[in-house]
Amino acid sequence: MERLVSILLFEGIELLDFSGPFEVFSACNKSRGKELFSINTVADSKLPLKTANGLKVMADFDFLDCPQPDILVVPGGQGARKAMQHSATLDFVASTTEKAEFCLSICTGALILACAGLLENQKATTFHGAFDLLASVAPRTRLLPGVRFVDNGRIITSAGIAAGMDATLYLIGKILDHKAAREAAEYMEYPWQPQRP
Repeated sequence: MERLVSILLFEGIELLDFSGPFEVFSACNKSRGKELFSINTVADSKLPLKTANGLKVMADFDFLDCPQPDILVVPGGQGARKAMQHSATLDFVASTTEKAEFCLSICTGALILACAGLLENQKATTFHGAFDLLASVAPRTRLLPGVRFVDNGRIITSAGIAAGMDATLYLIGKILDHKAAREAAEYMEYPWQPQRP
């Protein structure tokens, strides 16, 4: 069954936070020779956005016309600190996650999930430099520093940047099987070290 993946974009997003998972899902398609994951991007508008490193990107959809995904990916970056205060973004993330099969946050994307009310009484991790901020906005979340990712069932949070690729491979293994995740990692020539959540 093909699953629809939507990756959230916003001004100041960390490039690898969204391009890493995008590449991992794409690599799974290529290694299996079929479209198991259809991937798009979504933002508050379709105007060009600058990543944290200055690269300009544009979303495929805005919050009003984005089809309901099976998987929502919420990346991080310096811009997450502004996005976590943007009511339209929080409403979109909360309502979309409610109907999605999975929500995966990368890096400081966990801040957005927390402000959208999705980490209440959950376990979570984030970028190593953002634990104090996450603790302040999510006092009822059990924070787990020093792990690559945390699986709460439907909601998975990952540590910073490259850890998002590990979490995406883990999610592929959870949805399909470990072999599919391993093949995607091998296709990318990525030295994946599977880890229990």
